[in-house]
Amino acid sequence: MSRYIRQLISQGEGLTLDFKYEISDARKIARTLTAFSNTEGGKLLIGVKDNGNITGIQSEEEYHMIESAAHLHCKPEVHFLSRKWEINGKSILEIDIPKAEKKPYYAHSKEGKWLAYVRIKDQNILANRVLLKVWEREKSNKGTYLRYSDREKILLDYLSMNPQISLSKFCKIAKISRKKAENILVNLVLFEVIEMSLDESTASYWLKK
Repeated sequence: MSRYIRQLISQGEGLTLDFKYEISDARKIARTLTAFSNTEGGKLLIGVKDNGNITGIQSEEEYHMIESAAHLHCKPEVHFLSRKWEINGKSILEIDIPKAEKKPYYAHSKEGKWLAYVRIKDQNILANRVLLKVWEREKSNKGTYLRYSDREKILLDYLSMNPQISLSKFCKIAKISRKKAENILVNLVLFEVIEMSLDESTASYWLKK
């Protein structure tokens, strides 16, 4: 069984795998739980350093800290599976978080706000307004009406000549407000005309191939 854990660790942190040396902040771990839920799901290994060194969990309280994070600091509550592994006398806690069927899941911040995160590579990134609107629209029973006006044409013409565009650039070339630009982007993402990606500083949109 230790081979299974060692193979996981050898993959390194990424989209669906995160290492934690210890759990000391329930709110912080809630961000990871919700980010996995809002993306592809994933595994959290407790008792493993970022470089892959196995240190083992410090105490049984770490499980209760994760349980507290999932129950009190995630909305809705994140349901996870857990397994404990013993390697060379050290205990590793494996937390398995499934991909959410209905998004978003929110994490409670220290400032008292409920924020949604997504997993990008090995980072938890705050979801932007466009992605939040896409998720809300996907949960809604209402249909999406797609107009093809001059604004949509400006966007698609630009993307046919350029690899990607930002929200602020779209606002500028179409001469429209951020709210109107966001709604157009949401519609086109839902109709799978364009795709989007996030990083720590901005979001990019491009034509879907």
